[in-house]
Amino acid sequence: MKPFSMMLSLLAVGIMSSTAMAESTSLNRISLPNVSPANSDLVNRGAYIARAADCMACHGEDYTGDSPIATPMGDIYSTNITPSKRYGIGDYTKDDLKNVLRKGRAPDGMLYPAMPYPSFSGMTDDDIDALFAYLQTVPAVDEPAKYETQLPFPFNFRILMKGWNAINIPSSEKREGLTKAQQRGEYLVNNLEHCGTCHTPRNSTMGVDKKSYLSGAPLGNWHAPNITPDKSSGIGSWSEQDIVTYLRSGELDQRAYAGGPMGEAVAHSTRYLKDEDLGAIASYLKAVPAIETDDKITAVDVSRLPKPINESITHDLIAQKDSLARAKASVAGGSNAPEALYLAACGSCHGINGYGQPDARYAPIIGLSSLRRDKPDALVNVIVHGIDGATNTSPKMPGFAEDLNAEQIAGIANYVRVNFGGLKDSKVSAADVDRIMTTKPDQPFLIKYAAILAWLGIIVVVLLLGLLVRWLFRRKSQAR
Repeated sequence: MKPFSMMLSLLAVGIMSSTAMAESTSLNRISLPNVSPANSDLVNRGAYIARAADCMACHGEDYTGDSPIATPMGDIYSTNITPSKRYGIGDYTKDDLKNVLRKGRAPDGMLYPAMPYPSFSGMTDDDIDALFAYLQTVPAVDEPAKYETQLPFPFNFRILMKGWNAINIPSSEKREGLTKAQQRGEYLVNNLEHCGTCHTPRNSTMGVDKKSYLSGAPLGNWHAPNITPDKSSGIGSWSEQDIVTYLRSGELDQRAYAGGPMGEAVAHSTRYLKDEDLGAIASYLKAVPAIETDDKITAVDVSRLPKPINESITHDLIAQKDSLARAKASVAGGSNAPEALYLAACGSCHGINGYGQPDARYAPIIGLSSLRRDKPDALVNVIVHGIDGATNTSPKMPGFAEDLNAEQIAGIANYVRVNFGGLKDSKVSAADVDRIMTTKPDQPFLIKYAAILAWLGIIVVVLLLGLLVRWLFRRKSQAR
């Protein structure tokens, strides 16, 4: 169950990452955890629904929650959804779960839409029944939450979510003229996988902007890219098989690599999906209306990409270490030269010429679309802030905000865009880096000034009540 600001969404298009996928990246579907012949078919189906809905991205593989979900209003913490009667959902009925998923209403009050119920509102009864049966079988964790969601006034009044729900549920609309497979893909994309939660811009109320559905949106220091079939800014150049390969493995050779929130989505969810479901998603994404945005992607020019030093060096850490040492020595004279900066800060993981260290799960960055975008923001944010691994066994890429200045970061960005992205030139400046590092996420007017507007509303109500009381008092006096 992914949130609308950090949640992992389906299909990130080539955000640079040092995160590698957990376990295998084979195109064969990985065995689904928590499925056992001892369980009923309903429970095993529910385990699959939990994966398809990506519940683990926020609630964890043990479903205990406590993960912070960043929103413009403040951090919202995911909750324990194990069958603990004291701390989890052990007392939930099937109808309680339906109300949570479709209306954002728990037995003890309203939920915040960080839990993507605007998307889950379209879940079928059969899928909810299966998910309910499965959640009753996971190990109960009887431990109190470590953190509690505490949003500022007026967002701490959860009752306001009823008004928000009336405006923003459902988050998507069904389209006509789809094939049976595309209808299944629509259900997976719009409801279970709730891709629009991350990949769609927000309107003034922080609901999804349906007119720009799946056209890309900011996620804190990340950017969930355009996944409509637009060829200049989306995934129009991807075939259906490309989409399936990316969702199964988390990478598309010399084009895309899943990192950050998308890495988590692949690790926890899409790599477990059935072939026919991934095919349905791919078919639907090729059928949605193409939306062109101003963040264009230069087509990859394979002829401009570097060749591996040899066929085995990316899998030979000793040979790579020696080659790296020789490369560093050859440019040691200019410590601020872009190549020297790259080798010093990045080469040990991503390799001398960007092919990474697959066996050590350090990401290749050759040809990634994040290097070829008109806007360097995604790339600069990765260099500045780094990336947390998608799983506990994935390496973490450190951020270099404290070690490199803006000019040095710009130099590295230009170096990798030209040498590993295949661009003819790149003109990222120190001023661009400063802008990207200091720009805060946009807050809609209603969110930014919510407290002031709320107090003004309270004052107006009090004044109106005062006038009403005065009018009633005068009317009573005249009647005498």
